[in-house]
Amino acid sequence: MSQASGRQQLSHASGPPDGVAGDLLATIGPLRPAGKVCVASLAAVVIWGAIAYVWQLRYGLAVTAMNDYFSWGIYIINFVFFIGISMAGTLISAMLRLTGASWRQPITRMAEGITLFALMIAGPMVIIDMGRPDRFFSVFRYGRLQSPILWDVLSLTTYLVGSLLYLYLPLIPDLALLRDQSGRFSLWRQRMYRALALGWEGTPLQHRLLERGVVVMAVVIIPVAISIHTVTAWIFGMTLRPGWHSTILGPDFVVGALYSGIAAVITAMALFRTFFGLQRYLTVEHFRKLGLLLMVVGLIYLYFTVNGFIGSEYVTEVVETQLLASIFQGSYATQFWAMAGIGMVIPISLLVIPWTRTIAGIVSAAVLVNIGMWLMRYVIVIPALSSPYLPARKGLVLAYVPTWVEWSITAGGFALFALLCILFSKVFPIVSIWEVKEALAAQPGMAGPQQGGTPA
Repeated sequence: MSQASGRQQLSHASGPPDGVAGDLLATIGPLRPAGKVCVASLAAVVIWGAIAYVWQLRYGLAVTAMNDYFSWGIYIINFVFFIGISMAGTLISAMLRLTGASWRQPITRMAEGITLFALMIAGPMVIIDMGRPDRFFSVFRYGRLQSPILWDVLSLTTYLVGSLLYLYLPLIPDLALLRDQSGRFSLWRQRMYRALALGWEGTPLQHRLLERGVVVMAVVIIPVAISIHTVTAWIFGMTLRPGWHSTILGPDFVVGALYSGIAAVITAMALFRTFFGLQRYLTVEHFRKLGLLLMVVGLIYLYFTVNGFIGSEYVTEVVETQLLASIFQGSYATQFWAMAGIGMVIPISLLVIPWTRTIAGIVSAAVLVNIGMWLMRYVIVIPALSSPYLPARKGLVLAYVPTWVEWSITAGGFALFALLCILFSKVFPIVSIWEVKEALAAQPGMAGPQQGGTPA
C-alpha cells in the first residue's frame, strides 16, 4: 500500500491537485444550474411530503387508506423496499473488500452511502405508519424479547450505526485531502473536514490501523445486514396470515435485498458517471461485472419466488388458494404479472443475452429490477391483508387504494433519498480518491487519468 498521506500529496503549497485527485475533487465543486434545479425540485417534493405528514398527524390515520383489515399499507411497502436496497453497501463494499476484488475501489463509497441513506428513509417509515410517533418509545419501555418487532428495531439501529462507521472509516484519508485544500472551500467546510480527518497524516501506523478497522467492520457488517433482512421477514413469517406464514420468507428477503441492492448501485453508478463525468473511473467493465452479479442473484431470486408460491398452490387451506387466485388471476394479477415481467423476466433476459449486456442494457435492467421489487413488496403485503382468516362483514369489499397523503409521503421519501445522495456527493468525493490512487499505483506503468471530469 502507498504510504503517502493526503496532506503530502495535496498540500496547498504544492499547488492545485491534478490527475486522479483533480478529477475527483472537481465533483464536489458548486452545483451547476441544472443541478440546482434538480436539488430545488427534490426539496419541493420533500416539503410537500412533510406537509402531507403534518396533515396526517393532525387528522390521524383516517386520512390514509389503512383500516382494521389493512393495518399495513404503502408505508410498510416502502420500509421493506428501502431496507432491501440498503443491502448495496454490504454486498458491494464489504464482500468485495474481503475477497480482495481490485476493481471495487471506484464504487465502494457510493454503495456505502446508498446503504446509510436507505436506512435513514426506511426507519421513519415505520414511525409514520404508527400514526402516533410518540408510541415508538413504547417498543423500548414495554417491548418483549419474544417479539420480532423489538428484534427488528434493535437490528435496524445496529445496522444504521454500523453503516455510518463503515462509511466514515475509509473516508478519513480523503477528508485529510480536503482539509489541506485551504482556500478552496468555505470556512464551515474547512472546519468540518479538519475535525472529521482526526489528524490523519498518512503514516504507516495510521494506514495499518485504518486497514484493520475497515476489515473488522466489513466482517461485522455482513451478519448484521443479514439479520435485519431476516428479522424483517420474521415479522411477516411469524404472523398467522395466508402467504406470510412460511419458513422460506427469511432467505427470500435476503436474496431479494441483494437483488435490489445491486440494482440500486448500478443505477447510482450510471447517474454519477453521466452527470459527474466519471467515465474514466466507472468503466464498462464495472457495469459488466455488476451486471453478471445481478443476473446470478436474479436467477436465485426467481427460484425462491417460484418456491414461495408453488408450496401454497398445493395446500388444501381455502384462504391460501383464494389468495393465490387473487394474485394470479384476480384483483392483484396486474401487479403480480407486472412484477414478474418488469422485475425478473425482462431484466434477466437483458443480462443473459451477450449483445444486450451493454451499459445501456445493464442500467435498463437495474431500473426495471427496482421498479419490480417495489411491486413485489406490494404483492407480499397487500393481497395477504385482503385475505384474512376471519371473514369480513357481509357485503364489505376489501380493497386498499392509497390516498394522496400516502402517495405524497412516499414521493417525499424517495425525493429525500435522492437529495441525500446528491448533497453527500457535493460535500465528499463520491469515488474514494486514495483507494483509486493506490489501485493505480499498484499497477506498474499504469497512469491515472489526467483530465478533469465534468461535475453536475
